[in-house]
Amino acid sequence: MIYIEPELLKRVNTWLTPVFDNDTQTYIKDLIATNPEELKEAFYKDLEFGTGGMRGVMGIGTNRINKYTLGKNTQGLSNYMHQVFPGETLKVAIAYDCRHNSKTLAKVVANVFSANNIEVYLFEDLRPTPELSFALKHLNCHCGIVLTASHNPPEYNGYKVYWQDGGQLVPPQDAEIINEISHLDYAEIKFEANEKLIHPIGKDIDEVFINASVKNGSFNTSAEAKNNLNIVFTSLHGTSITILPETLKQAGYNNVHIVEEQREPNGDFPTVQSPNPEEPEALKMALDLAEKVDADLVIGTDPDSDRVGIAVRDLDGKMILLNGNQTMVVMTEFLLKQWKNNNKINGKEFIGTTIVSTPMLKQIADAYHVDCKIGLTGFKWIAKMIKDFPNQDFIGGGEESFGFMVGDFVRDKDAVTSALLACEIAAQAKENGSSFYQDLIQLYVEHDLFKEHLISITKKGIEGAQEIKQMMINARENPLKEVNGSKVVLIEDYQSSEAKNLQNHETYSIDVPKSNVLIYYTEDGSKIALRPSGTEPKIKFYISVNSTLSSKDLFSQTEASLDQKINAIIKDLQQN
Repeated sequence: MIYIEPELLKRVNTWLTPVFDNDTQTYIKDLIATNPEELKEAFYKDLEFGTGGMRGVMGIGTNRINKYTLGKNTQGLSNYMHQVFPGETLKVAIAYDCRHNSKTLAKVVANVFSANNIEVYLFEDLRPTPELSFALKHLNCHCGIVLTASHNPPEYNGYKVYWQDGGQLVPPQDAEIINEISHLDYAEIKFEANEKLIHPIGKDIDEVFINASVKNGSFNTSAEAKNNLNIVFTSLHGTSITILPETLKQAGYNNVHIVEEQREPNGDFPTVQSPNPEEPEALKMALDLAEKVDADLVIGTDPDSDRVGIAVRDLDGKMILLNGNQTMVVMTEFLLKQWKNNNKINGKEFIGTTIVSTPMLKQIADAYHVDCKIGLTGFKWIAKMIKDFPNQDFIGGGEESFGFMVGDFVRDKDAVTSALLACEIAAQAKENGSSFYQDLIQLYVEHDLFKEHLISITKKGIEGAQEIKQMMINARENPLKEVNGSKVVLIEDYQSSEAKNLQNHETYSIDVPKSNVLIYYTEDGSKIALRPSGTEPKIKFYISVNSTLSSKDLFSQTEASLDQKINAIIKDLQQN
């Protein structure tokens, strides 16, 4: 006889009641008889909200994405909305991406909202995540939902919740909603739709969104410069194909070559191992096409089109993928320059970034006398900055994981407008006898050469989650005293909200919400951050080093020296 732990059996038995359909019950009974390990993985916990909403493997169980777990989320959210907006006609917008079951699950979510007497604006087909953020505000909705798992593997799906301002859930709403959901019984979910309250949306919103993207992402680039820029674009089988080509066209960029093999939306992502623009392998087809057509710029977006990868030609004419920090500093400096040239900087502006992104961004902001606000990982925190500081103008901001936002007309990272901004930068640079890459190196000369590196270690399943938890415990109980021969001078622990200066032994509080992040700063200016991913079964190590750069001619030599330093740090970390 197969032994099942009593607490797990209690959770499983709940799903063997008439509240759940026959297919679900039959599948669970089969797991009980044949696959207890899978049963445990599916039921040992409830899916949780992380840095990018809720993501998980699709299937049956409390730890899976299915109609019941999403139905429970939506019922709890519906209850909460009725509590905080009493007497109002409630409205929500819903979008979904190219993943398997996204359209079906989006309709389930729409049904539950409508059954709770909430007006629903449901996109007629897949659309980019930033368009949902825009549509929510445009339609004056109280809430928005996107069914997406971003760049996770094909077996995943997810559920992102947006609030009235167009940004993702943040405190205190997130905890209050999670509390409401946790106290719900599955029997309380209202699945029977009120079809009269479900309204399809599509082309009408597309037109307004594209116009807004062109308005916010265009910066007086000449028609000749636009025509001279040779662009390759891939949607990696995702949603950006529905919007981005038309956006570039309306902005005046007609020299765009689309990777046809990756044009069709497909939740299997058949031409890539991972649909993640952070990984050069994902953009191989685009890079190959770039060589064939002698492109200046490659643009690749993730499945829900909120993150963008940019590849440009280096000093030797080779097409290389920039990392998120490099793209971010060029984009931010370009925006700051535009604001300065238009006499729009008056001391009440700010840019936004995150604690694991490059410190170089603050140096650029300081040079323009603009505030640089630094928040936790996840773009919801940058959106929250806009809401928290209404008397300051948000110029733009980004995070190392290939997310960037131009202005505040969208309140989440936005690959559509960011891609257009990249084209504007590249086109103007080429017209001026420079390039995107040369502009980056010039910034290094002006603000020091910062080099970052990310290590992600995957630990799947129950045991993996425990390993990651233990790694963070060990890092706190046995903190590093030096890294690569350089003394640790400051430790920031965002879980305890405390920072310790190891030189004068003073401590001070960190005034941001608690998060499971640990950051070391060394005497030579290096920075090492440890953080479990909030969306994947991974623990991440972020390394940042820097050096002065006196001239462009010394770039390659200085960069090589920093690469050696990063490798030495990695080796040292492996030995600790």
